[in-house]
Amino acid sequence: MNRKLNFLDLFSGAGGLSEGFIRAGFEPVAHVESDQAACFTLRTRMAYHWLKAHGRTALYEDYLNGDISRPEFYELVPEQVVGSVINAEIGADTLPDIFRQVDALVGNRALDLIVGGPPCQAYSIVGRSRDRNRMKGDKRNYLYIYYAEFLKRYKPSYFVFENVTGLLSARDEDGSLYFTAMRDLFLECGYETEYMTLSAEDYGVLQSRKRIILVGRRGTATGFYPEPDKWNPGVKVREVFRDLPAIGAGEGSTGPCRVRTYRGTWQIEAGVRNEELPVTWHQSRPNNEQDLEIYRIVVDLWNREKTRLDYNALPDRLKTHRHRDSFLDRFKVVASDLPFSHTVVAHIAKDGHYYIHPDMKQNRSITPREAARLQTFPDDYYFESGNGVPGRTPAFRQIGNAVPVLLARKIAEKLKEVWL
Repeated sequence: MNRKLNFLDLFSGAGGLSEGFIRAGFEPVAHVESDQAACFTLRTRMAYHWLKAHGRTALYEDYLNGDISRPEFYELVPEQVVGSVINAEIGADTLPDIFRQVDALVGNRALDLIVGGPPCQAYSIVGRSRDRNRMKGDKRNYLYIYYAEFLKRYKPSYFVFENVTGLLSARDEDGSLYFTAMRDLFLECGYETEYMTLSAEDYGVLQSRKRIILVGRRGTATGFYPEPDKWNPGVKVREVFRDLPAIGAGEGSTGPCRVRTYRGTWQIEAGVRNEELPVTWHQSRPNNEQDLEIYRIVVDLWNREKTRLDYNALPDRLKTHRHRDSFLDRFKVVASDLPFSHTVVAHIAKDGHYYIHPDMKQNRSITPREAARLQTFPDDYYFESGNGVPGRTPAFRQIGNAVPVLLARKIAEKLKEVWL
């Protein structure tokens, strides 16, 4: 096949899945996402890819340096580049208009692939444990029905559906499994499906992150699952931190920062490091003195004993949370001497207590850039806000909800190999 395989990304988020497929040689036709900030992130990224393809990344650097505004930056690329990102919540009322916009972007081409997965909160085990009704009746449980509508309309050769492992056990009000209903519906649409639980750390991501990757193929063939090739880089989590400047709590910048010379290999091989463009979003949260004291205790305990802090072991004067019988590991260091970190989740947008930097001298939680590296986003990936003013909270939320780019790339590369 001479042409690039193209794809539509549904429930795109900040574009981790999409970026992986682009890096494997696929061409995005459109993205559909409900979060405004994530849509601006996607538009900026699509503009970057267009400029890169035309040898004009210096203009992207101008934008990162603050020399031009976001509207001015978007005017530097064809309208359909930023227009390929559709800011809409997928539902019965919005589907006709979304179809109209996607139809215009697809044009006369065949759509090869659909990727994406609905928001995971409704299926997640943590989400159900926090909701006494186990999130039954949550409309997000049924977003897969609209996913099927896209399959019926565009009839791609394949689709890749990503979600949390809790999807395998989540049940509807009648006790039936959502996952079974989902696969049955996809079969009615003409797609055989196969799935695996993939662990990101098996594929070079320095983070423990398990996800269900369901792949559908149009027709009746079986045995087509594109299981990615595993990669053990043989390094520790310190690779994420080693070249970034040391900063304290409340320090750093959302704009470009000067990094040290990197003498390792993981950042390059994982697609994280880009020597040509500046590193952004290395800005830490401010913290009060009580939190910083706890951070020192957490890091010291790990350094001395390789032990995680039990919240109830803190001195009484430092225990301010009323609930002391759950989430006792709420303060946790991202240990630099382990082969992978614990999972980066969207809760990082609320506070950084679960993601404390391992260097006691810096005594802070990790920055958006450090979290993005744990998710294998390239250093030139810029996370936008809705109003154009850089915001840590939307950046962290987008990063925590994303699919690791490297895992997505591995899946995409293998899918190209088995493509029929």
